[in-house]
Amino acid sequence: MIYRDCIFDLYGTLVDIRTDERSPQLWEAMAAWYRDRGARYRPEELRDSYFRTVQALEKSAPTGGDHEAHPEIRLEEVFALLFQARGVQADRALAVRTGMYFRERSLRYIRLYDGARELLEALRANGQRVWLLSNAQRIFTAWEMKQLDLERYFDGIYLSSDYGVKKPDRRFFELLLRQRAIPPESAVMIGNDGACDVRGARALGLATVYIRSNISPPEPLPEADYVLETMDLSRVRAILTQ
Repeated sequence: MIYRDCIFDLYGTLVDIRTDERSPQLWEAMAAWYRDRGARYRPEELRDSYFRTVQALEKSAPTGGDHEAHPEIRLEEVFALLFQARGVQADRALAVRTGMYFRERSLRYIRLYDGARELLEALRANGQRVWLLSNAQRIFTAWEMKQLDLERYFDGIYLSSDYGVKKPDRRFFELLLRQRAIPPESAVMIGNDGACDVRGARALGLATVYIRSNISPPEPLPEADYVLETMDLSRVRAILTQ
């Protein structure tokens, strides 16, 4: 069937990406970045402080009272706290620049999967609405989408860091459905994660397309309406436009 509203995950679904946030070279570069701005850390000390701070913020984030809730943090707050721990008051602009530098140094590659652009163009030409619902940090993703020239294909872009909640939390899906007046029966979620994308969408009555990609989590194949065991966006295009 033709779905009026096609909701996409980003990384691992349309975009192939590899990062290494444990690289010693990354933390040497980050320690130098902090040191040049008055905050002295040893590389391994900064690395450990970063991951501890991420975990602490995640644990303290509000859940909305739902034991199934999945809160999201903003990583720029982590980078600001790391400055603060060394007596440096970082404004938001510096925290964001630090986050962007972190991404630049941890990124190994980023590229569109074969057929991604053709898929999005076909949906737009077919009169279907296209949405992005991604567990992602705006300080990373906004720039990356511009570089990949992806923004223009979407009727709306929803990044988890903007809303304090992430998939599979039903509140993230409901936010998009409510704000854009999308009936669940008219919509399909396309993603590469059985828990976040498929389970979350099915809980709200959306149809689902699961794609096992090179960065899908190790998991059994989910109970999606369509299951692709390998990356094949030409097949996704056929499913969504038939």
